[in-house]
Amino acid sequence: MVPGSSPVEAAGSSSAAAPGWSSETASGRSTEATPGRSSTTAPGRSSTTPARDPSPSGLPVARDPRFADPVAVLLTAAEQLGTAARMCELAVQHAGAREQFGQPIGAFQAVKHLCAQMLVRAETARAAVYAAAVTADPVDVAAARLLADDAAERGARDCLQVHGGMGFTWECEVQLHLKRAWVRARRAGGGVESEELLAVELLA
Repeated sequence: MVPGSSPVEAAGSSSAAAPGWSSETASGRSTEATPGRSSTTAPGRSSTTPARDPSPSGLPVARDPRFADPVAVLLTAAEQLGTAARMCELAVQHAGAREQFGQPIGAFQAVKHLCAQMLVRAETARAAVYAAAVTADPVDVAAARLLADDAAERGARDCLQVHGGMGFTWECEVQLHLKRAWVRARRAGGGVESEELLAVELLA
């Protein structure tokens, strides 16, 4: 409504849409889309999807706009891999230096198993991340991201377990790596999103 105009005049002035904006006809169909966006018309609604530019690194962009850019997903997986490797290193160092009952805690079977599991997860994620960097396939990237997230989060938890109560303190860097692993795991392309991409590929 424009002040000083009648409802009929206001209604008539709305028929012309401003440049760059989408307008709807009486049937509810979009007649013009915003530049740089693709429009999808359906009775009663209008939806737009941002145009995706080619990846500057040469890796292919996501084949479905629902999924994140594989380049960003792969870089996050590489960060998670670094955290997993660092957690394994810190756990082994602490297990060899910390003594209890007259011997290093690394001599106890429970601690050995924790460190071994951390190493297995980290090396499995390393192979997946390296392979995804070579193939540049979004499906391989999604699988590497899932393995790297799991290796980082579980590795940080196990490293914290090896350190005991001191792992929660600010003087120890373990708690920082754990928090960072949590944050990265919730970035775009992780968790459910990577699982959905793998499921789409398997069902294709």
